[in-house]
Amino acid sequence: MIIIFKSGATDEQIDHVIKRVEALGLQAHLSRGTFRTLIGVIGDESLFQPEHFQAVPGVADVIRVLPSYKLASREAHPQSSVIEVGGVKIGGGYIGMIAGPCAIESAERLDAIAGAARAAGANILRGGAFKPRTSPYSYQGMGEEGLKILREIGDKHGMPIVTEVMDPRRVELVERYTDMIQIGARNMQNFVLLTEVGNTNKPVLLKRGMSATIVDLLMSAEYILARGNPNVVLCERGIKGFDTQARNLFDVAAVPQVQGLSHLPIIVDPSHATGRPDLIPPCALAGVAAGADGVHIEVHNCPEEAMSDGPQALLPEQYAEVAGQIKKVAELLGKKISNVAPSKAGTSA
Repeated sequence: MIIIFKSGATDEQIDHVIKRVEALGLQAHLSRGTFRTLIGVIGDESLFQPEHFQAVPGVADVIRVLPSYKLASREAHPQSSVIEVGGVKIGGGYIGMIAGPCAIESAERLDAIAGAARAAGANILRGGAFKPRTSPYSYQGMGEEGLKILREIGDKHGMPIVTEVMDPRRVELVERYTDMIQIGARNMQNFVLLTEVGNTNKPVLLKRGMSATIVDLLMSAEYILARGNPNVVLCERGIKGFDTQARNLFDVAAVPQVQGLSHLPIIVDPSHATGRPDLIPPCALAGVAAGADGVHIEVHNCPEEAMSDGPQALLPEQYAEVAGQIKKVAELLGKKISNVAPSKAGTSA
């Protein structure tokens, strides 16, 4: 941390700041220049609140040397993290292939979708048991019964599972069934929920909020990391734009930007980013070409009957085609799709 003084700061004001810094158990290194005087603060920056010093007479500015998201930053952790989800690796050259319906509707339908996605190359099964909907009258999910179905079908096909939690009071319930906990875009800055999820030992899929900056996303990840859970995977899923041709603006540039700032893996979700099946394949490939560590795609075998977001889901055969293309792009970049356990399809789950 660097404290910069105004050009007319007095010795008394400078001494006052030095004493305040040392009272926090930190070291203050004074440097006097021709036009500016500054203090370099050395020590545990978590003890230092910049806004407290910005209000001190004589102080012009306070600059962080490390970013606020220091646990998520690449300065603190130069090597890219690899997150394991039920044996599937994401990051560090491994591609996560997350696929499945928006909402769990029945065991039979999820079984059919999971089998097709698994055969196409998906290595993590997704499905929503608790659904955050814009309208309170829309389908809200099957709750715990849906979690049981997701667990059963995931085990049957040898796929770890990921599902969303919306309520801090349900974190323990969701943790009991799933291999990875998803924090959706609407809850990216639900700091109580982030703290509760940070107290678990489960990998977390953290989606970027619709109006969130990249730093906002990394600060939300910091909440989870600060509670002792290092297993965070970030997700670019589109932000609000002014064009109405797609549901959201797919910010593919966020992928290399995040990777420059953070060691955490980042995947892309072209389904929610575009809301259009015809745009999902090219945006998925663009994300992988930009360096994404995985792709999250919604798959449904009868979108017209889907209880949630059917219009943005790919049919199984469409998913198989794009999954094959993703694999080729990944191979060109020296990456590979992490293997999953042998399928138990055809046996009792």
